[in-house]
Amino acid sequence: MTFDKLSLHPEILKAIVECGYTTPTPIQNEAIPAALEGRDLMASAQTGTGKTAAFILPALQRLTTPSTSKSRGPRVLVLTPTRELASQVNEAASKYGRHLRFTTASILGGMPYPAQNRALSKPMDIMVATPGRLMDHMERGRVDFSRLEILVLDEADRMLDMGFISAVETIAAATPSTRQTLLFSATLEGNIAKLAQRLLKNPQRIQMASAQAKHENIEQRLHHTDDDGHKQRMLAHLLIDGSVDKTIIFTATKRGADKLARTLLVNGHKVAALHGDMNQSARNRVIHQLRGGTVRVLVATDVAARGIDVNGVSHVINFDLPRSAEDYVHRIGRTGRAGANGTAISFAAPDETRLLRDIERYTGHAITAHVVPGM
Repeated sequence: MTFDKLSLHPEILKAIVECGYTTPTPIQNEAIPAALEGRDLMASAQTGTGKTAAFILPALQRLTTPSTSKSRGPRVLVLTPTRELASQVNEAASKYGRHLRFTTASILGGMPYPAQNRALSKPMDIMVATPGRLMDHMERGRVDFSRLEILVLDEADRMLDMGFISAVETIAAATPSTRQTLLFSATLEGNIAKLAQRLLKNPQRIQMASAQAKHENIEQRLHHTDDDGHKQRMLAHLLIDGSVDKTIIFTATKRGADKLARTLLVNGHKVAALHGDMNQSARNRVIHQLRGGTVRVLVATDVAARGIDVNGVSHVINFDLPRSAEDYVHRIGRTGRAGANGTAISFAAPDETRLLRDIERYTGHAITAHVVPGM
C-alpha cells in the first residue's frame, strides 16, 4: 500500500511526498487506517519503524476538520516520557503538517514556566507534554481539555517505568470520555495491558514485534571485563576501529557519563555527554552535534537517550549494563534503525553477572562472548 491509498488530506500527502516517502512502514500501514476510523489503539513496534508518524498523521488529519468547540484547549494531546522524545514529536508534526494551519505548544519539564503559561493562554491544536510538568499546570487551573479529541500515550512503558502511571491516569481522567486514545509501547503485556484496560475502549491491538524480538540486523557482542579500568582500556581499543562511526555509549549514572566523556575528550575523541542534569538547550545542542558529525561519540544515560532520533549510529556500547533487561533492548535499538545494520557491544564486569543473565533470559538468546587478543 502507498500513502495515497490511506485517505489522507492532499496537503498532508504533499508534505509526505516532499519528505521523500511513498510507502508506509508496517506499523504505519496497520495503525493509520485504524486511527483514521476513530478506533482506540494499543500498538507495539521496534525503534526506528516510523512509530511517530503512525499517530501524528491521523492527528493532523483530524485537524483538517474544524473543531465544533469554542474553547482554547488542545484537540490533540501527546504525552511522552522525555523532552527529547517530545522534540521528536514536534519535529514530525511540523514536517508532515507544513502545509496545514495549526498551533502547537510544548509543556515540558526543565523549560521556563512563563513561556508555557503564555502558550496555555492562547488557542492551540496540538499539545506535546511530559506528565509531571503538565500536572503542575493542571493543578494551577491553566489547562482546558474540554475540546480534546485524541490522547496519545507515546512510549507508555517508559512513562510507567519512570513512575508516571498515577499522573497519566489523572491526566486521562481530566479529558473527555469521548476522546480517542492511541497507546504506543515496547511491550503490551503486564502493567501496560492493565493501563490499557482502564483507559482504552475496545482497542485494536497491533504488535509488529515483541520487545523480546531478536534484532537480526544488529550484531550483539559481549566482552567480559575485570573492572572499570579494564572497561576503559577495551573502550579505547574499540573506538579506534575504522568501522566505528557514530557511537552511543551508555553508562549507569550521570556522574559516570560526565567522567567517561572527559576521559575520552582528553584522549582526542569528538565526544559529548547527555544526561538529565543538563538543561534542554544543552541537550538539543548535543543531539544536533551528533547528527551533524561534530560529535562522534555520545556518552548517555538511559533516561536522556530515550527518544533520540539519530540516523547512522553504527555502534552502541554498554559500558555499564542496564538495570532493566527492557532497557537493553531500547539501548541497542539506537543502532540498526529502519533495517540498517548495526553493532551492539556490552561490557560485563563480575558484579554484573546477574544483569547479564536477566538480559539473556528476557531476549531469549545468549550474547556471544568475544575476546580481544592481549586484552
